[in-house]
Amino acid sequence: MRLAEAWRVALDALRANRMRSGLTMLGMVIGVGAVVILVALGTGTKNEVQAQVEGLGSNLLLVVPGQVSLNAAPAVSRLDQSDLDAIIRIAGDRDRVAVSLTSGENVRAGNEQVFTSLLGVLETTPKVFLRDVRSGAYLTRTDVETGRRVAVLGSTVARTLFGERDPVGQQVTIAGVRFRVIGVFAPLGQSLGVDRDNEVHIPLSTAQRLLATKRVDAFAVKAPDAETIDRLGRDIVAELHRRHPDEEFSAVTQEQILGVLGDILGVLTAVLAAIAGISLLVGGVGVSNIMLVSVRERTREIGLRMALGARPRDIGLQFLLEAVLLTTVGGLLGIAFGVGASLATAALSPVPAALTWWSIALAFGVSCAVGIVFGVVPAQRAGRLDPVVALRSE
Repeated sequence: MRLAEAWRVALDALRANRMRSGLTMLGMVIGVGAVVILVALGTGTKNEVQAQVEGLGSNLLLVVPGQVSLNAAPAVSRLDQSDLDAIIRIAGDRDRVAVSLTSGENVRAGNEQVFTSLLGVLETTPKVFLRDVRSGAYLTRTDVETGRRVAVLGSTVARTLFGERDPVGQQVTIAGVRFRVIGVFAPLGQSLGVDRDNEVHIPLSTAQRLLATKRVDAFAVKAPDAETIDRLGRDIVAELHRRHPDEEFSAVTQEQILGVLGDILGVLTAVLAAIAGISLLVGGVGVSNIMLVSVRERTREIGLRMALGARPRDIGLQFLLEAVLLTTVGGLLGIAFGVGASLATAALSPVPAALTWWSIALAFGVSCAVGIVFGVVPAQRAGRLDPVVALRSE
């Protein structure tokens, strides 16, 4: 039997049982679509996290107490102003060092109130991190050294407390103390799970007095270039170990953060794809079951063809082509469904989704392979039928 004729006969056989063929292909559509969608969501999340880390700035070194790991609880900071001075000496420039003292506080303006992250910082924050002020101005060194009660609001905090009014020059109350608003940040959005627009920055010295502490939670150092960042990290950690012999400290670069998060998200994407792949196997079992039923129903047809000269391999090829046709068409429809759903998810929801050519090619290739693998047994059974017995069957 010629291959073209075999394809035509296979197509006619599937058309003769449209409902059964459609339901069988539906399993493949769901399986292939699930692979494309879940891989797109995993890849989109990975790209989003990478963009957020890179959006913090370039050549950044984050210095924190304790060891940085997924299963380690945050360490209590014993860093203070003297440690800040030592790190500034190592960095060689105060403008390259940012610091934070963090607390959650209620901020009030008139009858409006919002719970937000309060950060005690230096005037160097916009020079170390990529952070723009939409209106007003940022803190100055004089504000930090004199401990002025001034604040810069995140865009969400400003909108919640003042609506459409300009907050610059207005008064807010933080932990029962009045502050004057001198600036409002430009909207930034989420970064590593933290809403950067729900923050209030005040001078470090003011925050220490307000919170009755001398501690500093973490440092960020901007290296002059990528080549010196590792050496700078080692020097800072060595100095902090010298000053605090019984404490552990970590200096983490953006590349290290991206590496850890990338590995985690890569495994997550692979697991999602594997879970979706199970539905492909289930669809393959459905194909095999339907083809076995088809062989049984068409036993007389098989006997007649063999009596007219069809060889066992011709009969086997016929049923194998039918299985492959089912999964191939189902795979193409599944790709269309997966691509459409991924684009719709990215456009209509905050969930990021990024299509990758390899996930589409893999899903389609697996769907075709499923047709071959799960179509072999029914094809072999059809090819092994005895023509005499087949013709006598009802």
